[in-house]
Amino acid sequence: MKKKFIVLGVLFATFGFTKMNAQINFGEKAIGAVQKGVSGFTFSNADAAALSKAAVDKMDTEHEVAAATDPYALRLNRVFGKYTAGDGYTLNYKVYKLKEVNAFATADGSVRVYSGLMDIMDDNELLAVIGHEIGHVANHDSQDAIKAVYKKEALMDAAASQSTKLATITDSQLGKIGSSIIDSKFSRKQESEADLFSYNFLKKNGYNVNAEESAFRILAKMSEGTEASFIDQMMSSHPDSKQRADDAKARAEKDGLYKAYVQQKIVNTAPVVKTTTKKTTTKKTTTKKK
Repeated sequence: MKKKFIVLGVLFATFGFTKMNAQINFGEKAIGAVQKGVSGFTFSNADAAALSKAAVDKMDTEHEVAAATDPYALRLNRVFGKYTAGDGYTLNYKVYKLKEVNAFATADGSVRVYSGLMDIMDDNELLAVIGHEIGHVANHDSQDAIKAVYKKEALMDAAASQSTKLATITDSQLGKIGSSIIDSKFSRKQESEADLFSYNFLKKNGYNVNAEESAFRILAKMSEGTEASFIDQMMSSHPDSKQRADDAKARAEKDGLYKAYVQQKIVNTAPVVKTTTKKTTTKKTTTKKK
């Protein structure tokens, strides 16, 4: 299987829907406004989160998810387990056992990391990449993106409907949303802000900020290979990996923290539990002669 390379900031890497009705209720006020042709309808962050969760739940059933005891899951939990909440968001993490080099975060705080990414990046580099994805959630980019997709795709049919209430998201609506999300891209400004969030995340929590530059250098080098056309196509409206690596280096230099990063050992195996055998001694007793 050819490797697909990570496209930082894409809301969903893959998005497949089959025979699914997502039970998501939206306010009558919002639906009614759309049906009356009002463009500024209400679609809250909670609505965006609910729709994202339905999508991710479906994706989880379509991919091999690493079990809690799987070495990849153990590593991800070790690296990110302490970072499950931030200012206005809550996160949940899972690993997809796929060779693709990818990761994404959605409006409901779901973070999905491909094992292929974990195979080529050490803990600090992984923190930098996923920190970027968390940045899109924290900055509400993910929420805004799915709102735009929902307004454009799902509600086109609802607006033409005579129904007074939309109780479920249908298969066809989810299909439209999925197709649009696959093609959606964040702006250069949003990508740069997510990169800055990642850098500050590393700095705030005492990690090596130079890992961000290293992570982008890895992606830049990979894009020079046979998959370069894929990268060019997917990154056409985003800063390229080399430029983002240069920006990360400049940030570190400005803070007086720059030092060429040396990648650490990548360990995707379960830790070896050492067992110790307790040595038992038999106390020798002597009997006094009378």
